Order: sequence, then structure tokens, then C-alpha cells
Amino acid sequence: MKKRIVVSFSGGKDSILALYRLQKSAEWEIDSLLTTLTEDYDRTTMHGVRNELLEMQAKSLGLPLRAVWIPKDCPNDLYQQRMEQAVDGIKADGIQHIMFGDIFLEDVKKYRENMLEGTGITPIFPIWGESSEQIINEFLSNGFKTVVCCSDTLKIDSSFTGRVIDEQFIEDYPKKHDICGENGEFHTFVFYGPNFSFPVTYTLGETRMVKDMFSNEDRFYYVDILPKGELK
Repeated sequence: MKKRIVVSFSGGKDSILALYRLQKSAEWEIDSLLTTLTEDYDRTTMHGVRNELLEMQAKSLGLPLRAVWIPKDCPNDLYQQRMEQAVDGIKADGIQHIMFGDIFLEDVKKYRENMLEGTGITPIFPIWGESSEQIINEFLSNGFKTVVCCSDTLKIDSSFTGRVIDEQFIEDYPKKHDICGENGEFHTFVFYGPNFSFPVTYTLGETRMVKDMFSNEDRFYYVDILPKGELK
């Protein structure tokens, strides 16, 4: 019998590749996609992608969303409270596992493990410890397509924002930085892949520079990804 699992889902390439690994396994039954959205903006919290696009992704993947809504500039105690409520709901549904698409950041992995300690929910890390080069090559060779929705301009040039990751992107990317953006160099929105029933069509809208909340300096360069067409 397959074990039911909830997938921590950003809409980006690492979570979707890790999801695909589980879907190909005989071990797992995917219950739903767990994602954090900001109430004030109706967008994913880290990637700044519109909720409508996230819903289109979920529809194409054939999986329901479990949305955790938080306010902008959410204090950590409130974030913890909302996440605990979400985990309680997952546990109440008889699910004992949550998947995360982390690759090598030990502090992030430890944070997730500590968050779930004592809850009866076990974290699963399908792509943990693998090389970023192997992961991005597997992602592309499987036919996934993703666009960069945000870049950290202290690490990479803002011109990478809005680009689709392909062989030319990899060639242009600065070799001193992680090609999967695991250190926060960039975030992505996946618009097609082998587990999608239809492509999520989009156009690129306005760009904006967001200040670092600690230094108050211009740092994060976003492009507004706009849905093209109606939800199928």
C-alpha cells in the first residue's frame, strides 16, 4: 500500500522535480500541495507568483492545494502558529509525511525537522545531498520548463529575471554561484513538465526592485508573471 504524503510546494523547479520523483515511485500517493501565500498580495510568499498561476499549476498537476495564508512582514510567532495549524490539519487527515525539495542547506533542513518533531509527521527530502548540476540536468532532460521570477542582484545580474532556464541560461550563469539557486540566487515558476496535463501559459509583466528588509538597499528584482488565458 502506498503511503500518503503532502508536498511542500513553491511552484518552483526543485519542489516540482522532487514531486515528480515521488510520483514515479511505487511508494507514495500524493495527497496535496502545501504552499504559503501572502494575504496582502494574493501571491506566493517567497516567489511572489500570483495565486491564480499557482492554481493553474495545481490544476495541470491534478492535485489540490493546501494554502497557508500569512500577512506581509509576518512575525515568526504568527508564522509558526499558522504552520502548526496546517500540520494539525494534515495529521487529522491521517497523513504522516511531508516532502521538501531542499538540496544542501543544512540549517533549512534542520529547521523543517525541528518544526515537525513530535507532531507524528515525518519530513521526506527526495533530492537532498545531490549535486545541483545533476538536478538541473535531470530537470531539463525530463522536459520541464521554468522561468526565473526573481533574482538576488547581490549575487547574479538582474537580467536573469524573466529568462527561461535552458542550456544558454546555464552557459551564461556565473559559475561561482549555485546553478539551482539554492543559496537564494533566484526563484522560479515551472510552467510545463511531464507531470503537467497542460502548459501554464503566461506573459511577463512589470518588473520591480524590492529592498532588503535588513539593509534597506535595493536588492531583489522581480518580474510579474501574468496568466495568459483562463483556468482550465
